[in-house]
Amino acid sequence: MVKLLSAGALIFLFSAPVLAVEYEDHNGMLMDHGDGHLMDMGGGMVMGQNTSTLPGGCDRIAETKEITVHAGHKYAEKFPGRMFAFDTQEFNFKPCTKLTVHFVNEDKIRHQWMMHGLPKYLYPKGMFHLEVSGPAKISGTLILPPGDKTYLVHCDIAQHMEKGMKAQLKVGKGDGDLPSIPGVTAYVVPDDYKGSLETVMAAVSAAAEAPAPVVAPAVAPASTQQPKEDSVISGVTVIGLAIGLLLAPFLAKKFKGMSVSEAVATVFEWLRAGIELVIKLLSGLIKLVVSNKNKILPGN
Repeated sequence: MVKLLSAGALIFLFSAPVLAVEYEDHNGMLMDHGDGHLMDMGGGMVMGQNTSTLPGGCDRIAETKEITVHAGHKYAEKFPGRMFAFDTQEFNFKPCTKLTVHFVNEDKIRHQWMMHGLPKYLYPKGMFHLEVSGPAKISGTLILPPGDKTYLVHCDIAQHMEKGMKAQLKVGKGDGDLPSIPGVTAYVVPDDYKGSLETVMAAVSAAAEAPAPVVAPAVAPASTQQPKEDSVISGVTVIGLAIGLLLAPFLAKKFKGMSVSEAVATVFEWLRAGIELVIKLLSGLIKLVVSNKNKILPGN
C-alpha cells in the first residue's frame, strides 16, 4: 500500500503542470509626474510617453501598432558570448505610427527598453524609456516621427547593452543599419576564440624571460633654452588639465546615454564645426589684409 501511494505521489509530481511565472504589472500603479514621465514606488518607469501630440511633419497618425518585447538572459543563449538580450532585435514601422510597447522583463533584475534620437521639442532628452525590475511588465506609448531613420533601442543599465541587450528600430526605410546588433549586423569588435590560455601564458613567459635591451643613456645637448622649453611644456600641460576639468561635467552630461558610435559622431561634428570656423576666420583675415594693402599701395 505504501509503495502504491509513493508511486502515485511521484506520478502526480511529474505530471503536474509547471507553475507559470507571476509577472508584476506596473501599469496600474504608475503616477503621472508630467512631461510624459510616469513612475511608481516599485521601480516601474515610463519616460517620454506621448499618446496624442503629433510630431512636426505628421499630418495624422499613419497607423496604430502594439508590440510585446520580452527581455532576459534566456534570449541571449543563441548569441555566443552575450549575456542579456531582447527577444526581437529589429523593428520596422511606418512614419507617424502610434506605437504602444508592452515590455516584459523575465529576469530578477532591472532591465530597460530605451529608444534614442527622438526630437527633443516633443520628447524630453530625446528618448522614450521603459524600465522595470523583474519579473514584471510595463507599457508605454509614443508617436514615431516622420522620415526614414534608424533608431537605437537598448538597455542602459551598466554593461547590459555591451552584453547583448541592443536592437534597432527603423521608421520607414531607415537610414542604414547600426553596428553590433545581435544576429543582425556584425560586431565592431568581434569575439576571438581562436587563442587559448596556454598560448597567452606562453607568450607572457617568453616576454618575461627575454633579456632587456641595453639602451645607452641619452645625453641632453647643452642649451640655455632647455629650462624655458620645460616651463612652456609644463604651462601648456597645466592649461590643458584646467580646461579638461572645466569641460568634464559638460562632456559627461553631453555623452550620457550615447553609444560609442553616437559619441564619436558628435566629436567629429564638433571638429567639423571648429574647422569651418577657423577657415571662415582665416578667409576674413586674408580679405582684410588684401583690402588694406590695396588702400596703402599707390597705383591700386
